[in-house]
Amino acid sequence: MAHEIESMFSVNEVPWHGLGTVLDRPPTVAEAMRAAGLDWTVALRGVRTEDGVEVPGARATVRESDGRVLGCVGTAYTPLQNAEAFDFFDPFVAAGEATLETAGSLREGSRIWVLAKLARDPSVIVPGDEVNKFILLANAHDGSLTVRVGFVPIRVVCANTLALAEAHRASKLLRVRHQKNVVASLAQIHDVINTANASFEATAEQYRYLAATDIVEDDLKRYVKTVFAPRSTAMIVAPSVIEGELLDDEDESKSRVYDSVKRLFETGRGAQLPGVRGTLWAAYNAVTEYIGYERGQSQDTRVDSMWFRGGAKLNARALESALAMAC
Repeated sequence: MAHEIESMFSVNEVPWHGLGTVLDRPPTVAEAMRAAGLDWTVALRGVRTEDGVEVPGARATVRESDGRVLGCVGTAYTPLQNAEAFDFFDPFVAAGEATLETAGSLREGSRIWVLAKLARDPSVIVPGDEVNKFILLANAHDGSLTVRVGFVPIRVVCANTLALAEAHRASKLLRVRHQKNVVASLAQIHDVINTANASFEATAEQYRYLAATDIVEDDLKRYVKTVFAPRSTAMIVAPSVIEGELLDDEDESKSRVYDSVKRLFETGRGAQLPGVRGTLWAAYNAVTEYIGYERGQSQDTRVDSMWFRGGAKLNARALESALAMAC
């Protein structure tokens, strides 16, 4: 089986797909770029037909180290070089406010990510169930996506990437304070991280609210239907949801999605923890586990699913729907 992961590193733990370099300590920015296999640059080249005629308004993004064509973009496109992506994290790492945990490339270099862990205590939802706090940068060299930078919570017991309810405000501050050619002061860096930590803790309170709300099977059916079915006449579900994944109104209990989520609700990672079992928190995590691990792909496509292909939007909808049910 071909792997979506081209190269990557992780700290202390072997990645879920068993590939990549495992480091025994958090790396420096320079070490991280090399360990991730991202020490290469992207150039723009003209696009020509087989007859040698240049295609107007089009450029190819090319990896200069081996000449691999990564994608086709417009003439206004400016690549974010991998070194610039890592430089973004340098002030946080240098200030001791974050450590680089994993980075790598997907799809033969067309997509890259960098994930850094905040130097803040995890949020405890119930005893034994903690959520760690991260900054994520995701970029596509093929022109299919804009650069994405934001804060993401990750549940320790299962490594599920969760939705941050106040991510918009915190992530906006992150982008404003760290524009290109802007050197942030140490005070600004602390301010950004403290604001993010406050957002994480506010969302953790909402997670705890879900953990305090018990549900029965009919509630779970209604919840899954709300998350995966279209609302009114508009398709709000992320376009990456595969055909046939939406619930069937007439026979939702037999839907493949519902069956998968129900199984994860009962036996998924962390589902049997005291204080989690049988709650909306368990239901939400069953959905996030389905999105991240099982939604129409093999395990090694998890990064692409969650951070590039619309999984984050569907995840946010799952949190929104769970909170609405808990009220």
